[in-house]
Amino acid sequence: MYCCCSSSSATSSSIFRACTHRFASTLSSSLNRSFSSPSRTFVRNSPSPATCRSLSFSSAFRSIRCSAPRWSHGVDWRSPISLRAQIRTASPVVERFPRKIATMASENPFNGILSCLPKPGGGEFGKFYSLPALNDPRIDKLPYSIRILLESAIRNCDNFQVTKEDVEKIIDWENSAPKQVEIPFKPARVLLQDFTGVPAVVDLASMREAIKDLGNDADKINPLVPVDLVIDHSVQVDVARSENAVQANMDFEFKRNKERFAFLKWGSTAFRNMLVVPPGSGIVHQVNLEYLGRVVFNTEGLLYPDSVVGTDSHTTMIDGLGVAGWGVGGIEAEAAMLGQPMSMVLPGVVGFKLSGKLHEGVTATDLVLTVTQILRKYGVVGKFVEFYGEGMSKLSLADRATIANMSPEYGATMGFFPVDHVTLQYLKLTGRSDETVAMIEAYLRANNMFVDYNEPQQDRVYSSYLELDLADVDPCISGPKRPHDRVPLKNVKADWHSCLDNKVGFKGFAVPKEEQQKVVKFSFQGQPSELKHGSVVIAAVTSCTNTSNPSVMLGAGLVAKKACELGLEVKPWVKTSLAPGSGVVTKYLLQSGLQKYLNQQGFHIVGFGCTTCIGNSGDLDESVASAIAENDLVAAAVLSGNRNFEGRVHPLTRANYLASPPLVVAYALAGTVDIDFEKEPIGTGRDGKSVYFKDIWPTSEEIAEVVQSSVLPEMFKSTYEAITKGNQLWNQVSVPSSSLYAWDPDSTYIHKPPYFNGMSMDPPGPRRVKDAYCLLLFGDSITTDHISPAGSIHKDSPAAKYLMDRGVGRKDFNSYGSRRGNDEVMARGTFANIRIVNKLLNGEVGPKTIHIPTGEKLYVYDAAMKYKSAGQDTIVLAGAEYGSGSSRDWAAKGPMLQGVKAVIAKSFERIHRSNLVGMGIIPLCFKSGEDAETLGLTGHERYTIDLPPKVSEIRPGQDVTVTTDNGKSFTCTLRFDTEVELEYYDHAGILQYVIRNLARQ
Repeated sequence: MYCCCSSSSATSSSIFRACTHRFASTLSSSLNRSFSSPSRTFVRNSPSPATCRSLSFSSAFRSIRCSAPRWSHGVDWRSPISLRAQIRTASPVVERFPRKIATMASENPFNGILSCLPKPGGGEFGKFYSLPALNDPRIDKLPYSIRILLESAIRNCDNFQVTKEDVEKIIDWENSAPKQVEIPFKPARVLLQDFTGVPAVVDLASMREAIKDLGNDADKINPLVPVDLVIDHSVQVDVARSENAVQANMDFEFKRNKERFAFLKWGSTAFRNMLVVPPGSGIVHQVNLEYLGRVVFNTEGLLYPDSVVGTDSHTTMIDGLGVAGWGVGGIEAEAAMLGQPMSMVLPGVVGFKLSGKLHEGVTATDLVLTVTQILRKYGVVGKFVEFYGEGMSKLSLADRATIANMSPEYGATMGFFPVDHVTLQYLKLTGRSDETVAMIEAYLRANNMFVDYNEPQQDRVYSSYLELDLADVDPCISGPKRPHDRVPLKNVKADWHSCLDNKVGFKGFAVPKEEQQKVVKFSFQGQPSELKHGSVVIAAVTSCTNTSNPSVMLGAGLVAKKACELGLEVKPWVKTSLAPGSGVVTKYLLQSGLQKYLNQQGFHIVGFGCTTCIGNSGDLDESVASAIAENDLVAAAVLSGNRNFEGRVHPLTRANYLASPPLVVAYALAGTVDIDFEKEPIGTGRDGKSVYFKDIWPTSEEIAEVVQSSVLPEMFKSTYEAITKGNQLWNQVSVPSSSLYAWDPDSTYIHKPPYFNGMSMDPPGPRRVKDAYCLLLFGDSITTDHISPAGSIHKDSPAAKYLMDRGVGRKDFNSYGSRRGNDEVMARGTFANIRIVNKLLNGEVGPKTIHIPTGEKLYVYDAAMKYKSAGQDTIVLAGAEYGSGSSRDWAAKGPMLQGVKAVIAKSFERIHRSNLVGMGIIPLCFKSGEDAETLGLTGHERYTIDLPPKVSEIRPGQDVTVTTDNGKSFTCTLRFDTEVELEYYDHAGILQYVIRNLARQ
C-alpha cells in the first residue's frame, strides 16, 4: 500500500568539497550564458564574429579556463562535419518587471565561490559554482531538484535578471516556498518537436520582421541557448502490417510535409544555435534521453547541471536521467530562447519514497499508471515530485524515465530522480565516454547533487511525503478516457460492463442493456468478420513512455513469440503497429530474434515517431470503419502511450486504454477488452486447446535474460552515428540562405501570423472586458486536445472549407498538428474536436455553439467571427482542470485569434494557464465551492470583468468582481500569478514584451 504524511525525513549524499578558487574580477557575468553541446552533423548555423564576445572577455576567460574538453558523448562517432558552434553570444538585457530597465548587468556577486574540480589523475575538469562553498547548512537539506534551481540562480546572478535576493529565496526554500514566492529560472537549453517547433520558428521569423519594422536589427531575434528540434510528430500509420511500412510511411510523410520540413531546415540555417534532428530518427524524448541529454555541461571549462524546458509536456522524461526538465508553452519557450528568464513560483516538493520491489509479472507501465493515480488523487499540480528510498535500486533508468515521462498525467511539474550509480551505468550503456561519465560523477559529488546509497545519508526536507511499496503494484491498464483512471487487470471486464451501463462521462458510454451484446457481421478483405462493443480495432506499441524501456519492449516480443508457438494469431482487421522511439529498439529486437514474431502478429515497424499516441493512427480499413459508424459500436484502442483522451487516438475508437507493450500484444490477440484474463481463454491453440494469459506471459527472469544479451552499448553508438547523417529524403530538401523568411501568401502550411501587426513601442496596457458574451460553457477536464486538436481535419469543418477553397483535396488535408504553422487553419481548428461537450448545446456533442444574440447554432469559429466582426468581446466558462493534457500553445493562440478575452474556470492546468497569460487572455478562477452551475450561470448572460485600468494597480492573485447583465455578480481570483505575468499582460503578450525590450537595447 502507499501512504502519505505531513512530516518525515529523507536523505542526501554526503558532501564532497572541492577546493575553492577565486576568479579574477575581470570575469564577466555573461560567462554564465555561454554553453557547449554535443558534436553532431545536423544543420547548425554558427555566429558571425561580430556576435561573439569581445576579445577582452575572451582573453580574461582564457586566463582562468581549464584544459578540460567540452562536453561530448564520446569520440569519433560524435564528431561529424557540421557541428553546433560553441556560441559565445552574451545574453540580451531584458526587463524583469517591476525592476527598472538596466543598460548593463553587473558582475556576478558569487564569483568568489568558483571552485576547481580536480581530475583523479591530475589536472582539472573545470571550474564550477560550489554550493558547499557557501557554508550554509540550509542547502544540505534542500531537495536535489531545488539545488538545480539554486545553482542556476547563482551562476546567472547579475543583480538584474537574477538577483542575490532570488538566490536567498531558493536557499531558504523551506520557508519561502509556502509563501508562493516568485523566482527567475534560466534553463540551459530548449527542446522542441515539429508540431510545436513549426509555430515556434514561425513566431521567431515574424518577430524578426516586427523588430525590423520598429527600426531595429532583425538579427537581435536569435536563440541564445541551444535549441534542439526533433521531427517526430509527422509520421502517420498509413501503412501497417507490411515489411515495407517504414519506407512507405516515410514517403507519405515527406510528401505531406515537404513544405514544413523545408521551413524547419531554413530555420536551422537562419537562426543560430538551432539543431534539427531529421524525420525518421526517433521520438523526441527518447532521443533526448539517449543522445541529447548532457546531465552536466562543460562549457569551455565551466561546469553546470543540464536543465531543459520543452514545448512538449513529456519533456519531463529527462527527469529520470537526473536532468531538470519540464514542459512549457511554445511562446514561453520562445522567450527563453531569446534570453528571457522564466518567471516561476518557487515550487513545493513532494518526497515520494519507494520501497520493496515489483512482483513477478508486473511491468514499469503498471508502476507508472499506479503512481499516476496516486499523485493525481493526492494533488501535485505546480509541484515537483522527487523520488527516493531503497526501492530506487530496484528500478532501472528506463523504469525511472517511464515514471518521469507521465508527470503531466499526474499533474506535477517534474517527477525527478536524482543522479546515482544507476544513472551512471545508463550513461555508459548509451555510449557516453568514460571521461564524460567521470566528469559528471565528480561534478555532482562535489556540488552535493549525487546520491550514493553506500554512504551515510543526511536528512533533507520535503513539503510533504508519500510512500509506495513496489510490491503493492498490480498489473493494470488505464481508461477508457483518462490516463489516471487506472483499472487493475483482474477488474477490467467488470469495469468495462459498468462503463457500458454508466451515463456518458469519463467512465461511461450509456449503451442500453439490450444493445450491449450486439454482434455486427461484416466482410473484411473477403473474409467473414465480426465486431462487438469493446472489440479492439487498434493495437499500437508506441510512445516515448514505453518504447525507451527494453524490458517492456522485449517483453512484448516474448508474448508474440509464445503466442506464435502456441498457434495464436491476431485477427486481421485489428490495426496493429510498432513505432519505436529510436533505431536502438530495432537493433535489439533484431538481435534478440523477437522482431520476426512481432511481425507474424502484425506488429511490423511502421516508423520512428509518436504515431498513434499523438493521434496519427491513420485510417481504419473502410469495412471496419463502416461497421463501427453504422452500428454505433463502442470500439476500443489499446496503446502503450500516455494519453487516451476522447477523440485523440482515433475518431472511431471511443474507448482507449493505456497499457504496457506486452499487454497491447495480449489484447490484440484477445481482440476485445471484454475479457477476464484470469478466467477466460485468449484463444484456441493449434492443438485445439484453450490458451490463457498465463501461457503467453513471460517471467521476469526471461525478460531480464533477453535484455542482458540483446541491449548493447554499440547499438546506441551506431544508431546516433547514423542519425547525424540524416536520410536521403531529408538531405534532398533544399532551402534558401536568407535571414528573413519569404512568406508565400498561397501556402496552407506556413503563414505569417497577425500577432505583431501594427505594433508600436508603447505597450497597449490592460484591455477592458465589458458586456462579453459566453462563447462556450464547459464542464470539467476540457483538455488541450478538445481546445486545439492535433489529429485529423473533419471534412465538414471550417478548416476543411478553408483548405478546399484553396484547392487542397481531402486526401491532402493532413492533420491539425501538421498545419500549426498556418494561423488561418489553426484559428478555424480551435474548439474543433468532434467529441467536445459544450453545455450551451444542451447535450449535443460536437464543435458547435450558440450565437447568443441570434440563437443560431454555428461552428465555434463561425460564431466567434460573428462576435468579432460586431466588435463584441467573448469569454469561456469552464470547470476544473481546464487545459489539461499536452503543452499546446495553439490552445491559447487559437482562442485569442477567435477574440476570447478571458477564461473563467474552477482550475487550470499549469502550462495552459501560462499560455493564456502569454497570449494576453485573462485567466480567472471561481472561488472554492463555486462554479457556473452553483452560481446559476446559463452562459446566456453578458459579462463585465472589473479590472483596474492601469497594470500598476493590479496585483497577482487579487480578487476580481465579475458582473452580468441580469444583475448577478461573483468574485473570482485573478490568475496572473507573478508580477512578470502582469507585465506580459500590459504588453498584450509575452512575445510583444520581448520584442519591445530587445528593441530598446
